[in-house]
Amino acid sequence: MNCAALLLLADGRFPAGGHAHSGGAESAVAAGQIKDADALEEFCRGRLHTAGLVAAALAAAAAAGHDPLALDRAADARTPVVALRDTARKLGRQMMRAARATWPSAELDALAAARPRGAHQPVVLGLAARSAGLAPLDAAYAAVYETVSGPATATVRLLSLDPFDATAVLARLAADLDDVAATATTAAQRVLHEGTDALPAASAPLLDIGAQQHATRPARLFAS
Repeated sequence: MNCAALLLLADGRFPAGGHAHSGGAESAVAAGQIKDADALEEFCRGRLHTAGLVAAALAAAAAAGHDPLALDRAADARTPVVALRDTARKLGRQMMRAARATWPSAELDALAAARPRGAHQPVVLGLAARSAGLAPLDAAYAAVYETVSGPATATVRLLSLDPFDATAVLARLAADLDDVAATATTAAQRVLHEGTDALPAASAPLLDIGAQQHATRPARLFAS
Protein backbone atom coordinates (compact mmCIF):
# COMPACT_ATOMS: atom_id res chain seq x y z
CA MET A 1 0.00 0.00 0.00
CA ASN A 2 1.18 3.52 -0.85
CA CYS A 3 0.43 5.00 2.58
CA ALA A 4 1.40 8.54 1.66
CA ALA A 5 -0.93 8.56 -1.37
CA LEU A 6 -3.83 7.22 0.71
CA LEU A 7 -3.27 9.89 3.35
CA LEU A 8 -3.22 12.57 0.67
CA LEU A 9 -6.39 11.27 -1.01
CA ALA A 10 -8.29 11.06 2.29
CA ASP A 11 -7.04 14.42 3.58
CA GLY A 12 -9.77 17.03 3.86
CA ARG A 13 -7.32 19.54 2.38
CA PHE A 14 -7.09 17.61 -0.89
CA PRO A 15 -8.71 20.11 -3.31
CA ALA A 16 -11.59 17.87 -4.36
CA GLY A 17 -14.40 20.22 -3.28
CA GLY A 18 -15.68 18.21 -0.33
CA HIS A 19 -15.26 21.11 2.12
CA ALA A 20 -18.27 22.84 0.51
CA HIS A 21 -20.59 19.90 1.15
CA SER A 22 -22.10 18.57 4.38
CA GLY A 23 -23.15 15.12 3.21
CA GLY A 24 -26.73 15.79 4.24
CA ALA A 25 -25.83 17.07 7.70
CA GLU A 26 -27.10 20.61 7.09
CA SER A 27 -30.52 19.34 6.10
CA ALA A 28 -30.56 16.96 9.08
CA VAL A 29 -29.65 19.77 11.46
CA ALA A 30 -32.40 21.96 10.00
CA ALA A 31 -34.90 19.12 10.46
CA GLY A 32 -33.84 18.59 14.08
CA GLN A 33 -32.40 15.15 13.37
CA ILE A 34 -28.89 16.14 14.50
CA LYS A 35 -28.80 18.05 17.77
CA ASP A 36 -25.69 16.75 19.53
CA ALA A 37 -22.79 14.32 19.25
CA ASP A 38 -24.94 11.25 19.92
CA ALA A 39 -27.34 12.17 17.12
CA LEU A 40 -24.39 12.91 14.82
CA GLU A 41 -23.03 9.43 15.50
CA GLU A 42 -26.33 7.79 14.57
CA PHE A 43 -26.60 9.92 11.43
CA CYS A 44 -23.06 9.02 10.36
CA ARG A 45 -23.59 5.33 11.09
CA GLY A 46 -26.74 5.28 8.97
CA ARG A 47 -25.05 7.15 6.14
CA LEU A 48 -22.03 4.86 6.31
CA HIS A 49 -24.03 1.65 5.94
CA THR A 50 -26.13 2.98 3.05
CA ALA A 51 -24.66 5.71 0.85
CA GLY A 52 -21.18 4.97 2.20
CA LEU A 53 -21.35 1.30 1.32
CA VAL A 54 -22.48 2.07 -2.23
CA ALA A 55 -19.78 4.72 -2.70
CA ALA A 56 -17.05 2.47 -1.31
CA ALA A 57 -18.01 -0.41 -3.61
CA LEU A 58 -18.02 1.85 -6.66
CA ALA A 59 -14.63 3.29 -5.67
CA ALA A 60 -13.16 -0.17 -5.05
CA ALA A 61 -14.46 -1.43 -8.39
CA ALA A 62 -12.95 1.55 -10.23
CA ALA A 63 -9.64 1.03 -8.43
CA ALA A 64 -9.72 -2.62 -9.52
CA GLY A 65 -9.82 -1.55 -13.15
CA HIS A 66 -13.45 -2.24 -14.03
CA ASP A 67 -15.05 -0.13 -16.77
CA PRO A 68 -15.56 3.33 -15.25
CA LEU A 69 -18.36 4.19 -17.69
CA ALA A 70 -20.30 1.09 -16.64
CA LEU A 71 -19.66 1.99 -13.02
CA ASP A 72 -20.86 5.53 -13.66
CA ARG A 73 -24.11 4.17 -15.08
CA ALA A 74 -24.42 1.92 -12.04
CA ALA A 75 -23.94 4.95 -9.80
CA ASP A 76 -26.73 6.77 -11.67
CA ALA A 77 -29.05 3.81 -11.12
CA ARG A 78 -28.28 3.88 -7.40
CA THR A 79 -28.88 7.62 -7.06
CA PRO A 80 -32.60 8.23 -7.68
CA VAL A 81 -32.66 11.86 -6.49
CA VAL A 82 -31.69 14.58 -8.96
CA ALA A 83 -30.05 16.74 -6.30
CA LEU A 84 -27.71 13.93 -5.26
CA ARG A 85 -26.84 13.02 -8.84
CA ASP A 86 -25.98 16.66 -9.55
CA THR A 87 -23.87 16.85 -6.40
CA ALA A 88 -22.06 13.60 -7.20
CA ARG A 89 -21.14 14.86 -10.66
CA LYS A 90 -20.03 18.29 -9.42
CA LEU A 91 -17.79 16.63 -6.86
CA GLY A 92 -16.62 14.22 -9.54
CA ARG A 93 -15.53 17.12 -11.77
CA GLN A 94 -13.56 18.71 -8.96
CA MET A 95 -12.04 15.39 -7.89
CA MET A 96 -11.04 14.79 -11.52
CA ARG A 97 -9.24 18.14 -11.73
CA ALA A 98 -7.32 17.44 -8.53
CA ALA A 99 -6.53 13.84 -9.44
CA ARG A 100 -5.27 14.63 -12.96
CA ALA A 101 -2.98 17.30 -11.55
CA THR A 102 -1.69 15.01 -8.79
CA TRP A 103 -1.57 11.56 -10.42
CA PRO A 104 -1.81 12.03 -14.23
CA SER A 105 -2.95 8.92 -16.10
CA ALA A 106 -4.45 7.93 -19.42
CA GLU A 107 -7.40 6.35 -17.60
CA LEU A 108 -8.29 9.60 -15.87
CA ASP A 109 -7.94 11.48 -19.16
CA ALA A 110 -10.24 9.01 -20.92
CA LEU A 111 -12.96 9.28 -18.27
CA ALA A 112 -12.72 13.08 -18.27
CA ALA A 113 -13.20 13.10 -22.04
CA ALA A 114 -16.13 10.69 -21.88
CA ARG A 115 -17.85 12.54 -19.03
CA PRO A 116 -17.04 16.26 -19.55
CA ARG A 117 -19.84 17.25 -17.14
CA GLY A 118 -18.40 14.97 -14.51
CA ALA A 119 -18.58 11.31 -13.57
CA HIS A 120 -19.91 10.29 -10.17
CA GLN A 121 -17.43 11.18 -7.46
CA PRO A 122 -16.89 7.64 -6.07
CA VAL A 123 -15.97 6.39 -9.55
CA VAL A 124 -13.46 9.20 -10.00
CA LEU A 125 -12.15 8.60 -6.48
CA GLY A 126 -11.52 4.95 -7.28
CA LEU A 127 -9.80 5.77 -10.55
CA ALA A 128 -7.68 8.38 -8.77
CA ALA A 129 -6.68 5.74 -6.23
CA ARG A 130 -5.73 3.38 -9.07
CA SER A 131 -3.65 6.13 -10.70
CA ALA A 132 -1.91 6.71 -7.36
CA GLY A 133 -0.97 3.03 -7.09
CA LEU A 134 -3.53 2.20 -4.42
CA ALA A 135 -5.47 -1.04 -4.03
CA PRO A 136 -9.28 -1.41 -4.15
CA LEU A 137 -9.46 -1.71 -0.36
CA ASP A 138 -7.56 1.58 -0.05
CA ALA A 139 -10.10 3.27 -2.31
CA ALA A 140 -12.93 1.83 -0.23
CA TYR A 141 -11.34 3.20 2.94
CA ALA A 142 -11.01 6.66 1.40
CA ALA A 143 -14.67 6.57 0.40
CA VAL A 144 -16.04 5.41 3.75
CA TYR A 145 -13.91 7.87 5.68
CA GLU A 146 -15.16 10.72 3.51
CA THR A 147 -18.74 9.54 4.06
CA VAL A 148 -18.55 10.24 7.80
CA SER A 149 -15.83 12.86 8.13
CA GLY A 150 -17.69 15.34 5.90
CA PRO A 151 -20.86 15.42 8.03
CA ALA A 152 -18.82 15.46 11.24
CA THR A 153 -16.78 18.46 10.12
CA ALA A 154 -19.88 20.25 8.86
CA THR A 155 -21.75 19.70 12.12
CA VAL A 156 -18.93 21.37 14.06
CA ARG A 157 -19.69 24.51 12.05
CA LEU A 158 -23.47 24.12 11.97
CA LEU A 159 -24.01 23.48 15.69
CA SER A 160 -20.77 24.88 17.13
CA LEU A 161 -20.20 21.29 18.24
CA ASP A 162 -16.99 20.70 20.14
CA PRO A 163 -14.50 19.38 17.55
CA PHE A 164 -13.19 16.93 20.15
CA ASP A 165 -16.67 15.42 20.39
CA ALA A 166 -16.94 15.19 16.61
CA THR A 167 -13.57 13.44 16.40
CA ALA A 168 -14.65 11.03 19.13
CA VAL A 169 -17.67 10.15 17.00
CA LEU A 170 -15.38 9.18 14.13
CA ALA A 171 -13.24 7.10 16.48
CA ARG A 172 -16.26 5.18 17.74
CA LEU A 173 -17.20 4.39 14.13
CA ALA A 174 -13.79 2.84 13.37
CA ALA A 175 -14.99 -0.78 13.50
CA ASP A 176 -17.95 0.08 11.24
CA LEU A 177 -15.57 1.72 8.77
CA ASP A 178 -13.49 -1.46 8.66
CA ASP A 179 -16.53 -3.66 8.11
CA VAL A 180 -18.07 -1.49 5.38
CA ALA A 181 -14.76 -1.10 3.52
CA ALA A 182 -14.24 -4.88 3.56
CA THR A 183 -17.80 -5.61 2.44
CA ALA A 184 -17.55 -3.07 -0.37
CA THR A 185 -14.26 -4.49 -1.61
CA THR A 186 -15.66 -8.02 -1.63
CA ALA A 187 -18.60 -6.82 -3.72
CA ALA A 188 -16.23 -5.06 -6.11
CA GLN A 189 -14.33 -8.32 -6.65
CA ARG A 190 -17.53 -9.96 -7.86
CA VAL A 191 -18.04 -7.41 -10.64
CA LEU A 192 -15.63 -9.29 -12.93
CA HIS A 193 -17.97 -12.30 -13.14
CA GLU A 194 -21.37 -10.83 -12.21
CA GLY A 195 -21.25 -7.32 -13.63
CA THR A 196 -22.29 -4.17 -11.80
CA ASP A 197 -25.37 -5.92 -10.38
CA ALA A 198 -22.97 -7.37 -7.82
CA LEU A 199 -22.51 -3.91 -6.30
CA PRO A 200 -24.67 -2.97 -3.30
CA ALA A 201 -27.68 -0.74 -3.84
CA ALA A 202 -28.49 0.27 -0.27
CA SER A 203 -30.90 3.19 0.00
CA ALA A 204 -31.39 5.99 2.53
CA PRO A 205 -34.78 7.64 1.88
CA LEU A 206 -34.32 10.34 4.52
CA LEU A 207 -31.02 11.37 2.96
CA ASP A 208 -32.71 11.49 -0.45
CA ILE A 209 -35.59 13.62 0.83
CA GLY A 210 -33.27 15.90 2.77
CA ALA A 211 -31.02 16.43 -0.25
CA GLN A 212 -33.91 17.44 -2.49
CA GLN A 213 -35.28 19.82 0.15
CA HIS A 214 -31.85 21.30 0.77
CA ALA A 215 -31.43 22.06 -2.93
CA THR A 216 -34.47 24.39 -2.81
CA ARG A 217 -33.46 26.34 0.31
CA PRO A 218 -32.67 30.00 -0.50
CA ALA A 219 -30.14 30.30 2.33
CA ARG A 220 -27.66 27.57 3.17
CA LEU A 221 -24.11 27.25 4.42
CA PHE A 222 -23.19 24.17 2.36
CA ALA A 223 -23.84 23.25 -1.25
CA SER A 224 -25.34 19.92 -0.20
